[in-house]
Amino acid sequence: MANPKQKRVVVAIDGPAGAGKSTIAKRLADRLGFTYIDTGAMYRAVALWALRRNVDPADSHRMEQLALAAEIELSPGHIQLNGEDVTEAIRRPEVSSGASKVAVIPGVRRAMVAKQRAIGERASVVMEGRDIGTVVFPDAQVKVFLDADAAERVRRRLLEARAAGQEISREGLAAQMKERDERDSTRADAPLAQAPDAVYLDSTRLGIEEVEEAILKIVRARVTNGKELN
Repeated sequence: MANPKQKRVVVAIDGPAGAGKSTIAKRLADRLGFTYIDTGAMYRAVALWALRRNVDPADSHRMEQLALAAEIELSPGHIQLNGEDVTEAIRRPEVSSGASKVAVIPGVRRAMVAKQRAIGERASVVMEGRDIGTVVFPDAQVKVFLDADAAERVRRRLLEARAAGQEISREGLAAQMKERDERDSTRADAPLAQAPDAVYLDSTRLGIEEVEEAILKIVRARVTNGKELN
């Protein structure tokens, strides 16, 4: 797949929190030999910096300045903010909550989209987020809207939180995720939405391997004319 004569390929995976986007995107990138871009982690990094600097997310001007100045580096399994590894720090509940508030600010989104597009221009990528197929890369060759029912998404996030040693109740997490879903879906700038040409995939009753294979079939059909990938 990594033929230098081939045009770069963008695989865009959108969907709500807890649908399994990050897990699947990482696996797909590994299988395809593409670069994995966790756009949610980029917004979390900006939110973390805002929390540390005591910047109010309501101050859109200062938030845009932070987003523009943020030096964000992504590597397999890690994210750096201004030279510091913040992989664990950005997964705290308060950062997750802050990220969706930060993500509604038009200036912040413009800054992040510019950074995301720059990465996508350099190499073939698997990019996941809320608006990859609709805003960041509307011409992506492969678009998938990955979903799961609300109870399953809460269950997955609860397992992740507890595995990371975070103490949070199922009810509290469910309330946070419901609020985030509403905020992501109703924001004025680039709301969470399925692109018209995206394939809808419900992962509620599917295992990780099943979801991975389903998306690989889509990639084969749209990019490689049915040929086998790695």
